[in-house]
Amino acid sequence: MTDQLAALEHDTDIPCLILPLVDCNLLLPTVTVAEMVSHKPLEKRPDAPDWFLGYFDWRNTKVPVLSYEVLNGSASTPMNPKGRIAVLNNTGINEKLPFVAIPTQGIPRLSRVGKEDIIENDEIRKRPVDLMQVKVGVEELVIPDIAALENAYLHII
Repeated sequence: MTDQLAALEHDTDIPCLILPLVDCNLLLPTVTVAEMVSHKPLEKRPDAPDWFLGYFDWRNTKVPVLSYEVLNGSASTPMNPKGRIAVLNNTGINEKLPFVAIPTQGIPRLSRVGKEDIIENDEIRKRPVDLMQVKVGVEELVIPDIAALENAYLHII
């Protein structure tokens, strides 16, 4: 048993999800994602900005769904019915906002990423809700700024 614990302590790989979006793929540690759910009808708000897609009920909680692409300045695209909604755990900046969600364009995939596997890509201009552009192997991915997503929503409520 102690050998197994020692092996776990030296395991530096982080289990992650790669979420497919329209113009990029997001890289998120699995602990950031509360759940991936099928598309559900959204409760729209007529006065909302175009990046606010609406609310959906999840586990007796009204969760705001935000368009990552539109927040980053891209054109609005319809939600892919074969995609999923990623419910993201909050960062703790506001206790009234336990979760935010973003729609994906497909089914996410699992990956294990080590610190040494991530290379920051400074050549690509960072967008408003991107925390970092990275390369993992040959794949270019974006680490989202979840606090920026939360702050965008908090400014409209």
